[in-house]
Amino acid sequence: MQWINLFIILSILIVLHELGHFLAAKATKTKVEKFYLFFDFLFPFANLFNFSLFKKKKGDTEYGIGWFPLGGYVKIVGMVDESMDKEALKQPPQPWEFRSKNVWQRLLMMIGGILVNVVVGIIAYVISLGAFGEDYVKPQDLKYGMAFDSSAAKLGLQNGDIITDVDGVPVDNAAKVGYMVVVNQAKELTILRDGVAKNLTVKEGLVKTIIDQKGSFGLPRIPTVIAEVSPKGNAEQAGLQAGDSLIQIKGTDVRYFNDFSTYLASQKNKTITLVIDRDGSIIEKNVTVNEDGKIGIAVNNNILSFFNISHKSYGFFEAIPAGTAKAWTTMVDYLKQIKLIFFSKEVKVKDSLGGFGSFKKIMPSSFDWQPFLDTLALISLILAVANFLPIPGLDGGYILFLLWEMITGRKVSDKFLEYANLVGLVLLFTLMIFANGLDVWRYFGGK
Repeated sequence: MQWINLFIILSILIVLHELGHFLAAKATKTKVEKFYLFFDFLFPFANLFNFSLFKKKKGDTEYGIGWFPLGGYVKIVGMVDESMDKEALKQPPQPWEFRSKNVWQRLLMMIGGILVNVVVGIIAYVISLGAFGEDYVKPQDLKYGMAFDSSAAKLGLQNGDIITDVDGVPVDNAAKVGYMVVVNQAKELTILRDGVAKNLTVKEGLVKTIIDQKGSFGLPRIPTVIAEVSPKGNAEQAGLQAGDSLIQIKGTDVRYFNDFSTYLASQKNKTITLVIDRDGSIIEKNVTVNEDGKIGIAVNNNILSFFNISHKSYGFFEAIPAGTAKAWTTMVDYLKQIKLIFFSKEVKVKDSLGGFGSFKKIMPSSFDWQPFLDTLALISLILAVANFLPIPGLDGGYILFLLWEMITGRKVSDKFLEYANLVGLVLLFTLMIFANGLDVWRYFGGK
């Protein structure tokens, strides 16, 4: 279902992005030869394997669906890109061509797709906030504190600490703690430890630690309460029951699940003695840990069972500025992530870069309107920022050359654009192969 949701969202956003270019071209009386969802060639090689799954000509434009599902395009007549007609570019510019338009008109055509992505992202967030509001847990409501592993402990954090501020900015949603620290490369944290607030200077290595933990940093600590016992598993054979609260193993406190799972992983293929609270009575059970460090139980991880969930509703006129602000924050944070991946000493590109497999991980596992709208907004805004990057082959590369023309009054030659576009496309294609290759590598156990 996640792959289906990803396919649907990307298809919608590709069509809308290209529609932005298409409408801008029409507004400037520029001919559009093709409007395609997916490529009808082996991208980025415009003359290889040219065929489409569907096409229909209407007016000057051929509308179709290509066979290569890694994007889409509009072929604007007279524009230097991967689908250009090199022979036509040797002829004098015609009034309906991209080349004949003034710099402002060309800029509008290039920025059209990005603007649509931004608008779609804002609208999706506005609808989501207006219709469903926001659910979140305040850090102060985590009555058991947050969970940190041994690597975080070396950097000054302890199990049970609650991070309330990151570089002086209050954390309004406990689920965002790790994200805020990483994206902002935080220098100082304010924590609550045993009810007392204290400042903690972030030591070098915390960002890497959070990334290595793959989303488990600062998760709410929850009691180790059994929700389900696997039939015929070791726990059932030992007499464990749903509702049992686990307290100790050999004198080690395991009343919180993060402590329990960490300790269990060190006891593979061993028999352990569990101290259990069952309806107020303390009992002991001997159970064997299997080779995977499991005993055959599922714990109650329903946050609603342990914490107060805060809900914020938005009226129509409140949702508009809130959705716009959320979209702006999303784009700024994505730029920070790009900077972090490619320019930070603490982060390795191979550990953080990902392709479609990484996108799939953020997709909801089943269809529901709120996560669908939120994911649609997120990916739309990511596409807007990515396309705005000043790299030849992307909209941002073309925009960079147009801004150069506006500032200097000198137009970049078509030949230079052709070569720059070719180099950019090769780099982008290589990066795409590398990113998706990393996804495959991780899927098969690579680290």
